Amino acid sequence: MTTQSHLKRVRGVTGKNTRVALAVSRFNARITARMLQGARRCLREHGVLPRNTGVVHCPGAFELPQVAALLAQSGEWDGIVCLGAVVRGETPHFEYVSLGCTWGIQHVAVQYGIPVAFGVLTTENVEQAMERAGGKHGNKGWDAAQAALEMIQLRRNLRAPRTTRRR
Repeated sequence: MTTQSHLKRVRGVTGKNTRVALAVSRFNARITARMLQGARRCLREHGVLPRNTGVVHCPGAFELPQVAALLAQSGEWDGIVCLGAVVRGETPHFEYVSLGCTWGIQHVAVQYGIPVAFGVLTTENVEQAMERAGGKHGNKGWDAAQAALEMIQLRRNLRAPRTTRRR
C-alpha cells in the first residue's frame, strides 16, 4: 500500500453548503479524467453534495483561466478547481502553456476574490503525470479539491462578523 497525499484530510474542513465548479482540460484526457475522479471523490467525502458540483470541460490547460473567470463571474460557485496536465515536449510550447495557465488561474482568484485551486500538472512525461493522477504520488485532483474547500472555509471565516473585539 502506498501513502498517498490525497488520503490525508485536513481536520475541520467541510464541504457542507458549498458549491464547487470543476474546470477540466480535455487535452491529456487520460490524465485529467483520473484527476477529475479524485476531485469528485474528495468533494463527496468532505460533504459536498453532487448537485452542488459542476463540471465544465475546455480544450486545454491554456483555456482554464478563461473558464475559471466565466465561472467566477456567474456568482454561482463558492470555489473553482482547475484540472489539467501539461507534458513537456520537444518545443518551448510547454513553458508558454504552463506559464499562461499558472498566471491566469492566479489572476482569476485575485481579481474575483474567489478560491480558485491550481490542479494543473506540469511534468516531463506522461508516466510522471499518471503517477500524480492516482498513482504512487497520489491524486493531485483530490489535493486541489481539498485546497479549494480549505480556502472556501478560510474565506468564510475571515468574512464572518466578529461578535467580540480584541483589545
